Amino acid sequence: MLQSSAGCNAFLVHCEMAVSTEQSGKGRMKKLLLLGALVLAAILALRFGLADALTLETLKTRQAEFDALFAARPSVLLGGFFLLYVAVTALSLPGAAILTLAAGALFGLVTGTILVSFASTAGATLAFLSSRYLFRDSIQKRFGARLKPINDGIAKDGAFYLFTLRLVPVFPFFLVNLLMGLTSMKARTFAWVSQVGMLAGTIVYVNAGTELAKIESLSDILSPGLLGSFVLLGLFPWIARWILGRIRRARIYARWNKPRNFDRNLIVIGGGAAGLVTAYIAAAVKAKVTLVESHAMGGDCLNSGCVPSKALIRSAKMAADVRRSEKFGIKTNGMKVEFKAVMERVKGAVDTIAPHDSVERYRGLGVDARIGHARIIDPWRVELTAEDGASEILTTRAIALATGARPIVPPIPGLDETGFLTSETLWDSMAGREAAPARLVVLGGGPIGCELAQSFARLGSSVTLVEAADRILLREEGEASVLVRDSLQDDGVAVLEGHKAVRAGLVDGERTLFVEGPDGEIPLPFDDLLIAVGRMARTEGFGLDALGIPAGKVIETNAWLETLYPNIYAVGDAAGPFQLTHAASHQAWHAAVNALFGQFRRFKVDYRVLPAATYTDPEVARVGLTEAEAVEQGLAIDVTSLPMARLDRAVADGVSRGVIKIMTARGKDRILGATIVGPYAGDLIAEVALAMKHGLGLGKIMGTVHTYPTLSEGVKLAAGEWRRSTAPTGLLRFLERYHAWMRG
Repeated sequence: MLQSSAGCNAFLVHCEMAVSTEQSGKGRMKKLLLLGALVLAAILALRFGLADALTLETLKTRQAEFDALFAARPSVLLGGFFLLYVAVTALSLPGAAILTLAAGALFGLVTGTILVSFASTAGATLAFLSSRYLFRDSIQKRFGARLKPINDGIAKDGAFYLFTLRLVPVFPFFLVNLLMGLTSMKARTFAWVSQVGMLAGTIVYVNAGTELAKIESLSDILSPGLLGSFVLLGLFPWIARWILGRIRRARIYARWNKPRNFDRNLIVIGGGAAGLVTAYIAAAVKAKVTLVESHAMGGDCLNSGCVPSKALIRSAKMAADVRRSEKFGIKTNGMKVEFKAVMERVKGAVDTIAPHDSVERYRGLGVDARIGHARIIDPWRVELTAEDGASEILTTRAIALATGARPIVPPIPGLDETGFLTSETLWDSMAGREAAPARLVVLGGGPIGCELAQSFARLGSSVTLVEAADRILLREEGEASVLVRDSLQDDGVAVLEGHKAVRAGLVDGERTLFVEGPDGEIPLPFDDLLIAVGRMARTEGFGLDALGIPAGKVIETNAWLETLYPNIYAVGDAAGPFQLTHAASHQAWHAAVNALFGQFRRFKVDYRVLPAATYTDPEVARVGLTEAEAVEQGLAIDVTSLPMARLDRAVADGVSRGVIKIMTARGKDRILGATIVGPYAGDLIAEVALAMKHGLGLGKIMGTVHTYPTLSEGVKLAAGEWRRSTAPTGLLRFLERYHAWMRG
């Protein structure tokens, strides 16, 4: 009910520009005349002190006069008040809230509520119709394509959307009136929904007005009635949100029959990182939880992602170190990569860690862990099918979808003919081979593509890396991309940036990928083609379609990880937006706590301090904003960079390629983001993440003693660079003169 004339005028000025595009001269003139009349009326009302008159002070000082007039001529005061209220709301003038309080003070709760309810609806509808007549055609003509999703949403569910805005005043009411006039909503729908939606707020404000009218002395301020009214005003938004929540839940669950009792508190579908942590937390707080995994416990991270890739990277780094051993004064008699042994070591690493994620371990932790398939039948029922085909249906209060993600395979013609590998099928394909692929083409220059391209090149493959964007590692700082690209090329990887795969096929019996770049089409013969262009959520076969749960590249969730149904959550790679194991664990805590204790308190997932690393050589680690992201957001920042070559330990170890780059708020030491490129960057970034999480600036880092000589000193030295670059030059000049004076 609070109005803003400044906001209204700004809106009208903006929309007047839209009016100028009208083609009909006569229609345009009518609209301009109406717009001018409305603006003039608003200006005159403000010019002659309407805003000053609509204050609590004026209301209180003249209350006796109003009471006398109401006693003598009630119809005149009621009619005049009604027209004034309609005019104020129709013209979007400030003062509607004061008038609502005045209605309670002058006419009492019942009469005041009826009067304000109909007057506010009439005024809002007039504003709605004026906006529609003046601006809708022009706005829709200019921005029709962009507004189509909004128009479709209004046509489908506009009444409920308007009701939520009326019940919980997230936006000023005058903006709701004007903006709804630009949509396709029918006027009668707007009117009755506004009438109903504003009723609760009207009653609260009018009731407060009745209590304000009773104040005769300072002691009356502490009266229970007045205090209760103010408490109700404060609680109303919370109560309204609770009511809306109940309404939404009722609408969402309307077609389902909720069981009276439940077999489980939580069922977790998927035994990867997200599912394991979710189930672990639920069991730790003594909830009855069932975990269902259809393939292999541990998910992608253990079986085809983090663990095998890092084991491969370590072997590849060892091979690279041996090749350059002469730079360290050590001569070797040659080196031979036993690729079969390398892959056996990779499998051994997976087998060693697997028991930590096993069914047996989680059953020991109190989780009902099973191997089988789960399908959601309704929001509280899940059908579980075991490996032997036996099935049962369990009821549960909550469900967590931790179904993981699968590699994206782009629709490139000819792939079926040539065959290809993904990050999932790579490991079984390479197992048992005596040598690495002679010619490997890697499609995709993201973290997975870069890591595996470098590793196979170091293990003896001739590798070509193809990236459609103008640089690899597109999400990282530009400096990081250049440093990693140079390192890949030093290891023998042919990096083709700005090249797009267009087709694949057999050329003279050789499997070939054709890519198109600035110089035209290039054929790339290969023995193996690895596709690493991204991953998307696994959503098929779990019953999401039948429930209407939206899912695309990821399953859609809100800030609490709830899907369309508040008791069904999605976590990990299935939910995104960060397909990282530690992000999955971070989400899992929130999903478990919200699912089990959300009726008391829910926790939003906070991604502001979420580090990420790419394990190339040099490693790339990042937390918070990049410089480009900070600039895009319009933030004033200071950028501090420290080359790794400044670190004594990096020079001694022969790993000085890299940089530490930190973004801070302009003139302050508050860290907004950092990128580290260099050895063990994934470990070094933890100090910056800790500082950001707990509000510690570069000054605190600089004041912390770091062991010498270590790589961790790099963050402290970068903090020192920041201090020197932001030192107060005037104070330093004064100190220089002071010390000169002290020397005599």
